Amino acid sequence: MVELGIAKSGKPVSVGFRIPYYTQWGQSLVVCGSGPELGSWNVKKGLKLSPVHEGDELIWFGTISVPKGFGSCDYSYYVVDDERNVIRWEMGNKRRILLPQTIQGGEVIHFHDFWQVGADALPFRSAFKDVVFRKEWSLEIEKPLGVIQNSLQNDGNCTPVELSDSILVHFKICCPNIEEGTSIYIIGSSSKLGNWKAQDGLKLSYAGESTWHADCVLPKGDFPMKYKYCKLSKGGNISSETGPNREIDLDSSSREPRYLVRSDGMLREMPWRGAGVAIPMFSVRSETDLGVGEFLDLKLLADWAAESGFHLVQLLPINDTSVYGMWWDSYPYSSLSVYALHPLYLRVQALSENIPKDIKVEIQKAKEELDGKDVDYEATLITKLSIAKKIFAHEKDKILSSNSFQKFLSENQEWLKPYAAFCFLRDFFETSDHSQWGRFSKFSTEKLKKLISEDSIHYEVICFHYYIQFHLHMQLSEAAEYARKKGVILKGDLPIGVGRNSVDTWVYPNLFRMNTSTGAPPDYFDKNGQNWGFPTYNWEEMAKDNYTWWRARLTQMAKYFTAYRIDHILGFFRIWELPEHAMTGLVGKFRPSIPLSQEELEREGIWDFDRLARPYIPQEILQIKFGDSWMFIASNFLNEYQKNRYEFKEDCNTEKKIASKLKSFSGSSLLQDEDHIRHELFDILQNIVLIRSPENLRNFYPRFNLEETSSFKDLDDHSKNVLKRLYYDYYFHRQENLWRENALKTLPALLNSSDMLACGEDLGLIPSCVYPVMQELGLIGLRIQRMPSEPGLEFGIPSQYSYMTVCAPSCHDCSTLRAWWEEDEERRQRYFSSMVGSDLLPPSRCVPEIANFIIRQHFEAPSMWAIFPLQDLLILKEEYTTRPAKEETINDPTNPKHYWRYRVHVTLEALIKDKELTSTIKDLVLGSGRSHPGKQAEKQVIEKKQIDSSGQEKAQVATPLNGGVLQKEAVAVPN
Repeated sequence: MVELGIAKSGKPVSVGFRIPYYTQWGQSLVVCGSGPELGSWNVKKGLKLSPVHEGDELIWFGTISVPKGFGSCDYSYYVVDDERNVIRWEMGNKRRILLPQTIQGGEVIHFHDFWQVGADALPFRSAFKDVVFRKEWSLEIEKPLGVIQNSLQNDGNCTPVELSDSILVHFKICCPNIEEGTSIYIIGSSSKLGNWKAQDGLKLSYAGESTWHADCVLPKGDFPMKYKYCKLSKGGNISSETGPNREIDLDSSSREPRYLVRSDGMLREMPWRGAGVAIPMFSVRSETDLGVGEFLDLKLLADWAAESGFHLVQLLPINDTSVYGMWWDSYPYSSLSVYALHPLYLRVQALSENIPKDIKVEIQKAKEELDGKDVDYEATLITKLSIAKKIFAHEKDKILSSNSFQKFLSENQEWLKPYAAFCFLRDFFETSDHSQWGRFSKFSTEKLKKLISEDSIHYEVICFHYYIQFHLHMQLSEAAEYARKKGVILKGDLPIGVGRNSVDTWVYPNLFRMNTSTGAPPDYFDKNGQNWGFPTYNWEEMAKDNYTWWRARLTQMAKYFTAYRIDHILGFFRIWELPEHAMTGLVGKFRPSIPLSQEELEREGIWDFDRLARPYIPQEILQIKFGDSWMFIASNFLNEYQKNRYEFKEDCNTEKKIASKLKSFSGSSLLQDEDHIRHELFDILQNIVLIRSPENLRNFYPRFNLEETSSFKDLDDHSKNVLKRLYYDYYFHRQENLWRENALKTLPALLNSSDMLACGEDLGLIPSCVYPVMQELGLIGLRIQRMPSEPGLEFGIPSQYSYMTVCAPSCHDCSTLRAWWEEDEERRQRYFSSMVGSDLLPPSRCVPEIANFIIRQHFEAPSMWAIFPLQDLLILKEEYTTRPAKEETINDPTNPKHYWRYRVHVTLEALIKDKELTSTIKDLVLGSGRSHPGKQAEKQVIEKKQIDSSGQEKAQVATPLNGGVLQKEAVAVPN
């Protein structure tokens, strides 16, 4: 940026701000910036604007005086309450005040701005600027921001009267997606803007960072003035921006400016839409892999994606999860470290160019043995690490002393050294539960230095972990760069939690609430809720250093990914928190949330808290649930504290205690069905109406779905009515502002820590505050057709999805499209009737024609992204549907010990050769108007309209638009 000089006169310059924005009652707009005139980034000292109604718009105005010597100042707009507490702020880049060099003291300059929402910043995220809009050519800066070509000083071309009756207007627009050789013009109702003739319009100059600008001296008589931006290709074709014409007028509420800076935001084009494929890293199959997908396979996957018309490949988490040393570790959402990559995805053949012959033979043998239908997690990981250790022994000195390794170690030592030490201790103590590590249970820098010391006898073990992470980094980096060059985004996954026994909880225990567990209340996936086992976050502690742990985590992800999915984004508004002793996810509470106080309940006539907050166990319930065995259950698990009223004994009054005690009865003839007994005992343990807070015994939380409990059903009518009202208030009303404020504290820390494109998994029980916050922050939501977010719908309607969404027919947490179709005959008929519009009997199998219809629905949706699990795309060809549909499901959310082991039954090499399938998919991409890689080479064209001298439609010419997306633009013309 060029800092421009201030007036030669001693008089200050008056700087005015104007922005249209609708607020609610009690809210105001403030301009705050880096200079003292705008509060030095202290919003309470910023410039408070005043509102004026202009027609249907609410316009906010304000003015400051800039002292002599002022150079430049960054600024942004904020919405505040009456006490100037920030309610929201605009997204995108900071604005900058740059004054023309020719401005005189005492003169007035106005900045006309538009509120920047999160979506405005999306084109500048790395997914777009570095991948989708990546250019093989470069734009040279023609004129830096702040440089003014015209002047209101008399240069002999204008009379003094003409100059005194004119205004210098500076136009500025952002356009991140532009073809080589294309210019940007302004055409409008003024003769200075060509009277709508493109060839006579005002040409803009490139200023860097996707910004174009130009200035023009305009007579005051030309205002109000209509105009719009257009592109002129090097072939002479014109495309005008979409939407109504822009309009600019002079402010009647203040002194007329001599200078006016018009920031018009983004050049309006047809909304960009793309498509992608989703597949877990472990599910990929290639001719080279050893039993599991590997990072270097992503190069082949990028080739197939680009050939099929996809701009994106979405993965599940790829961090190291080797906590238990068994197949349980296949769960990708419980990481050992949020930084370390999983050794499972290492390609051992690429570790060295000089692998000894005997090791090559071993690799080939392992390849044959591990090439199964599903992933053998334990055998694959053991084999890869064994081979890697042998290669490491051959080349450790060479690698560890190399410049590339030393650079990697230096840049990653803050997480890499604790990770290597943790892995050593995990293996030494044969457990990752660091509470069992004796004097190493508590982490300290001094202990770490000793553990990783070059003088230690286990230093080579430490170095081996460095070595593995170095090669994983190199291989993933190679694949990521390859994908970028192919125009394919790699989209990662950010889990909501971390493993209880992980490097992160060992090194940063203060950041976690270790006596709690994370989960989800009952939903589509599980009527009993989910218990993920992660400790919840200590957000208050994290806020003290501005969420450094989160920011570092996202910075690390951005080394490989240009987009990411935020797992369970609701957790950044509030999390479903369970006590550590819980096994299911039903009896939890939201954190943070405003509880029901004892005083509040007493005012409503609720007094018997012992009755409401302890399990309600009358004798008849025991008899119904356990039949003839009820007395055995009562004598072993319960105490009779009143006649025919029972409570759990101390040694079995939690879910974990019940499960433990049941194991002691293994083999008993009275407990032949242990799972059933456990389920029924859990059910009566959860038969409560209120949950007493362990932190404050006078606070209570209503149990989820309390109306379904017999405890509630046996209450008097008054208590029922009161508790029903308080229940709905707790879950659907009283928390909204609290959760909104919580999200606006935590989510920006993530979004601002990298330039990756962020998408949020917003499925489940959605508070009303979620969608507005996501829209405000530019977060893209998720829409799954079988889990509609709209009330009253059984199936979502893709054609009605909003733009800021990812749409998909299924995801990794539910059955595939083919399996879903075959699961329920009646549901299949309802779908066929309502969505396909046919009263005929639907086919019992999801044949390619059905798959094509459903997939086409999603391609044609308005959503920014349509992302399809690979399994759903394979249905488009009959020969890929021979495998039983149920085997293609990646996760069963109802099973906490689900084995994540699905492998695609066809190799990437075979898919690349299958031109019929790639052609079918690409036809769907092209037919839907979505962007695709390689679009420039294919020189797609669309019809465009030219504007004649009167602003009316004159002719249609072919011109590229928006990177080759096939659309027919409706050009707005002047009124």
